[in-house]
Amino acid sequence: MVPLPHICVLGGGPAGLAVGWSARRRGLPFTLFEASDRVGGNCATFASGEFRYDSGAHRLHDRDSEVTAEIKRLLGDDLRRIDVPSQIWDEGRLIRFPLSSAELLAHLGPARFGRAALEVARARLGGGGPPQTFEAFALRRYGRTIAERFLLDYSTKLWGAPAGELSPQVAGQRLSGLDLRTFISESIVGRSKHHVEGVFYYPRLGIGQISERLADECGRDAIHIGAPVTRLFHDERAIHAVEIAGRERRDADVVVSSLPLNRTLAMLDPPPPPEVQRLSSAIRYRQVRLAVLFIDRPSLTQAATVYFPHRRFPFTRISEPRNRSPEMAPAGKTSLLAEIPCHEDDELWRADDETVIDVVRAQVVAIGWVRPEEILGGAAHRLTNAYPVLDARCASAVEGISRYLAGFANLRMVGRSGRFVYGWVHDMIRMGVDTVAEIAEPRRDG
Repeated sequence: MVPLPHICVLGGGPAGLAVGWSARRRGLPFTLFEASDRVGGNCATFASGEFRYDSGAHRLHDRDSEVTAEIKRLLGDDLRRIDVPSQIWDEGRLIRFPLSSAELLAHLGPARFGRAALEVARARLGGGGPPQTFEAFALRRYGRTIAERFLLDYSTKLWGAPAGELSPQVAGQRLSGLDLRTFISESIVGRSKHHVEGVFYYPRLGIGQISERLADECGRDAIHIGAPVTRLFHDERAIHAVEIAGRERRDADVVVSSLPLNRTLAMLDPPPPPEVQRLSSAIRYRQVRLAVLFIDRPSLTQAATVYFPHRRFPFTRISEPRNRSPEMAPAGKTSLLAEIPCHEDDELWRADDETVIDVVRAQVVAIGWVRPEEILGGAAHRLTNAYPVLDARCASAVEGISRYLAGFANLRMVGRSGRFVYGWVHDMIRMGVDTVAEIAEPRRDG
């Protein structure tokens, strides 16, 4: 009988937890190492008194029926179907996102809308090869008027790089709802269907409930928190041990890493060849400062998320947690959660929490959402490695690093950071499940 391989899982975000959960269901032994004092990674829920808020405007999209069914089974009635649209703040008004032609007509007026519609028609009928940058993608799909107004500056804020340097992959699937046909038809008949931005699943007590339930299913005794991985020992063909916190060494049959791609590379002992190490300079991750304001008012918006594309705002989006679940705030009160993307040398990344809270407070007061006396308090957090920066120069570096790491027979990379991809919660869970299936397959063949 082929012995069961022991899996070392590096990182306790959704992908890492899904690896452990799936391994346990298949009867495979594993140990999960997480550097922080909690599971969930950047998919967690925080609490301050009776207020609860997530590490961003997270939700579970029903794009993978198997994953959705499993999360429903795990959470039961605590997983709810939510139908709340997102919106864009523009010129002091809120309009639906994704962009509907009917609403754009009302918002822009006939003259600007007509110019935008003509741009879309010309762009979509112009042909040409696949766009090589996000800017080219946005201009072709939406035309210059809409792209510049709603998308290009927003993307520059989010990723910290000009839209002309970003890969088309940064669009994900969020900009797929408006093509030439719907642009024209929706201006006449209005919005005809719900979109992924408006209909989703959400846990009663916040997105972190998914991570916590996955951790329960893993078995808490198999999860080591406060256990940073510091080195990966190898013999050029396989990883044979991992080092924890610079002092403890654990033998490894299989290693599954959801840690950042460049960090995994840097922990290898002996180090990779110099030409592989040099590729790391092209790998960048975007950090996020979170600022939440607790408000003495029952409600402020009707949106799941409000996007702020203009550069005058440091944040890219604000969510109102109680619009996802009423249990996220005490009765008669609400909160606003702002996300500020940063690089590590940015002023707001280095600023203390009160400074970041004050910046967001001033902005929401200035746009008239709240009065200063209604703000009960606030909190701030730092999220590291929140988004891989998918710019034009990273593609070949990611390919080279991934090819090198694939040379270790027992190493698998998962997750947004580990695979350097942009995806949603269900994508990360799917990666974990599929990775364990690949690990288990040789045993079945044997």
